[in-house]
Amino acid sequence: MTIKEMHYDFKKKLNKIDSQQNRNLLIPEIDWTLNEAQELYVKIVAFPKRYEHLGFEIGQRTIDDIKTLVEPLHCIDVIDHVATLPDNYWFYINGEVHMDKGNCKNVKGNLFIRQHNDSFEDSPFDDSSFEWRTVNGVFDKTGIRLFNQDFTVTKLCINYLRKMKHIHNAEGFRDGQYKLPSGQILSGFQNCELPEHTHREIVDIAVLLATGELQIPDYQIKQNKLNFNQINK
Repeated sequence: MTIKEMHYDFKKKLNKIDSQQNRNLLIPEIDWTLNEAQELYVKIVAFPKRYEHLGFEIGQRTIDDIKTLVEPLHCIDVIDHVATLPDNYWFYINGEVHMDKGNCKNVKGNLFIRQHNDSFEDSPFDDSSFEWRTVNGVFDKTGIRLFNQDFTVTKLCINYLRKMKHIHNAEGFRDGQYKLPSGQILSGFQNCELPEHTHREIVDIAVLLATGELQIPDYQIKQNKLNFNQINK
């Protein structure tokens, strides 16, 4: 669907579930809700265990639902044991490192992301090893910090999910533009980047979000009426 079609579908479904009470949401409000919905959709697909409490049946989900966001094997120079993540980075999928030691150059190894409170470098079985082609890393505010002692990591190559573009229908609002809370001015329009088969599900999530924000008394009953199972194809 185009963003205009998503707006139409959203308003139609919201009016239906809201018993024609017909509160008119402004275009920036609908845009914001649709963006919240697409972000939640991606998180449910990427991290199903984390969102089990939402009641989704997610066993059949595949990367196909978010394949348009996957950035394949983006390589980053490692400086002072740190690989700075790209500006459009959102979620980590997996990665590999390129290592040097003595005459052995550009040897590929596996990256293992660890928790900050892990004692992995204190264990001879878990610490980084050139011989075993393994390097430990943790996320910090600068990017991914790598732990390598007697060898050099020159590059980190990662597969990751990039940030989505903010979908909007700014051209349909007043003088054809509006300002986000961040101060960014939006004009024209931006369609959803996710595969088209996800768009109706995203609209369904947006309707639920809007219904909750509107504090409709029988929100839980109306939530159950929405066919959320179609998200779990």
